[in-house]
Amino acid sequence: MFRIRRVRITSCFVAPIGMLALAAVFAQAQPEPDAPPEPAQFVPGRILVQFTADTTDDQAADVIAGLGAQMFDRLPGNGVHVLSLPPQANERALVRAFRQRPEVEFAELDAILSPDDVTPNDPWYTNWEWHLKKIQGPTAWSTTTGSGSVIIAILDTGVDGTHEDLATKMVPGWNVYSNNADTSDVYGHGTPVAGTAAAVSNNGVGVASVCWNCLIMPVRVSATDGTATYSAIASALTWAADHGARIANISYMVSTSSTVTSAAQYFQNKGGVVASSAGNYSTFDPSADNPYILTVSGTDPNDALYSWSNTGNNIDLAAPGCVYTTLRGGGYANGCGTSFSAPIVAGVAALAMSANPALTPSQIVGILKQSADDLGATGWDSTYGWGRVNASSAVTLAVAGTSGGTAPNVSITSPGSGSTVSGSVSIQGSATDSVTIASVTFYVDGLLSCTATLAPYSCPWNTSTANNGAHNLTATARDAAGNSASASITVTVNNTTLDTTPPTVSITSPGSGATVSGTISIQASASDNVGVASVSFYVDGALTCTATGSPYSCSWGTTSSADGGHTLMATARDAAGNSSSASVTVTVSNSATPSGDTTPPAISITSPASGTAVSGTVSVSVKASDNVGVAKVKLYVDGSLTATSTTAPFTTKWNTNPKGVAKGAHTLQTKAYDAAGNVGVSAIVSVTK
Repeated sequence: MFRIRRVRITSCFVAPIGMLALAAVFAQAQPEPDAPPEPAQFVPGRILVQFTADTTDDQAADVIAGLGAQMFDRLPGNGVHVLSLPPQANERALVRAFRQRPEVEFAELDAILSPDDVTPNDPWYTNWEWHLKKIQGPTAWSTTTGSGSVIIAILDTGVDGTHEDLATKMVPGWNVYSNNADTSDVYGHGTPVAGTAAAVSNNGVGVASVCWNCLIMPVRVSATDGTATYSAIASALTWAADHGARIANISYMVSTSSTVTSAAQYFQNKGGVVASSAGNYSTFDPSADNPYILTVSGTDPNDALYSWSNTGNNIDLAAPGCVYTTLRGGGYANGCGTSFSAPIVAGVAALAMSANPALTPSQIVGILKQSADDLGATGWDSTYGWGRVNASSAVTLAVAGTSGGTAPNVSITSPGSGSTVSGSVSIQGSATDSVTIASVTFYVDGLLSCTATLAPYSCPWNTSTANNGAHNLTATARDAAGNSASASITVTVNNTTLDTTPPTVSITSPGSGATVSGTISIQASASDNVGVASVSFYVDGALTCTATGSPYSCSWGTTSSADGGHTLMATARDAAGNSSSASVTVTVSNSATPSGDTTPPAISITSPASGTAVSGTVSVSVKASDNVGVAKVKLYVDGSLTATSTTAPFTTKWNTNPKGVAKGAHTLQTKAYDAAGNVGVSAIVSVTK
């Protein structure tokens, strides 16, 4: 790679020569002996001048006016004057003229520098920290390695402040969980997160981080097992905002919490940016985008999404998901998860803020989105958001002071707010912005309905799939720079089409004409064109029980009924009140005696099969029958009674986990009893734990 020599600021004092004629200022520039090297590129019509400490503002203004320049800006902190020049002026000549003045400490062109990659000397950087190269950290560091005035709050399990790569970066934090100042790492999660964002870098020790010079504020939010609550995280955000943090990293899934969102809004209003993990459960989150939290998914060295990374409508950015970082108690190791993707984004946000402290939080968020390397579908998508974060591009945009404009203007134009709708309707939205609108996404009650990428923006909605009543409609517009805004309305669904079709229902067990005894399960099957609301079971016209979910069943103790014939009825109802019934007749026989009934039940184990490997809680299913009726079934494991079932279909449970249940082969056997006390024994089934 070509390297461009940097401009070196050198104070140059020469004998005063008095006021120069403007003609000399506009003359062709000549080389100045012993002058600092002149840059090849610079901002036209602009120079930078620092006056001596004893020069008053009035004196400086006289010198500026006398040499034909005008005040454009004054840099905060060092007081350097940014001067604009007349169109005819020669910048190099005017720099020489200012240098001749006794009131001037130094004067120089406002150079434009090409990137000069910086490679840290930390030993683990070259072979292990691929993530820093992937986000173009070395190029970003040629512009800024971060500012000590930018504090990153690590809301986590605490941070090991004694670690050799963290100790000099720590500022006082707080233990929200225990309400004290002890912010030591109680679980080992916060220390690697902190090292990813802002470990000491280029010090010949350990690892490099994203923001070399940014400081770390440890804020413990977790119990000793690493778990944290929304309330603790929200309190921590507020505390960090009130104590000077400008960036906050939350390596927990919090984007859908209203409590945390409220605190994140407070943090943003105090001038800060919040980053959070998307989660490591390989799931899709349908929640709408959170405008106050940057939610980050995890990518591999080839910019593909890791299989464990969550996706969803709230994904803003992607970042490398595996890092080499600091460990609690000292040392370094590899770590993977969106817990590390988030602090990479937090670190890049800190670099952008360091490069241009005047940027607002929303501008920094826009910069990170606009500068990301677009992956997957063009523009925003639910896998990578606006793309994988790029530190170099983000810092470049930050220096330029642009974030691609403000958030879009968006509204829902149809249906009207408060209106009543039915059947199929079209949700229509309007969106405008200073840059191109990338998409408008429509949500119904917070769930994604559809996304439109071209105007006019609309989305079909079949209201018959929604319950009658109030519903929330939201349109979220995103522009090409990654800025987003949402608008919501409430409408009322009223579909008055009558449902006159009754459900269908049948009793599947016991069969009509069956003889029963003991406690049995009455089972029914029901269906409806819209949906079955309930199935009620009756014995001889008396309600016995009601089931509201499939499979529909009811337990009946036949001993409470006299021996002889009885009518069982199942009545299914739908939400519209339509109903239908089905009946069977059975014979109750609970008076059989050993002398009268000598036939034992027949029983066999149907599941698990012999030779099966089992674990956890095992359901042992049987097939049991009797000439009168099966009263109960007992399960024996290795010859010991384990469980008893008195209700058909007589399924018993065996928990293989308790202590004493050894690994290896075990035998299962069941016994069926009828009301007369006759016993049937199943064949033995062998299984392996």
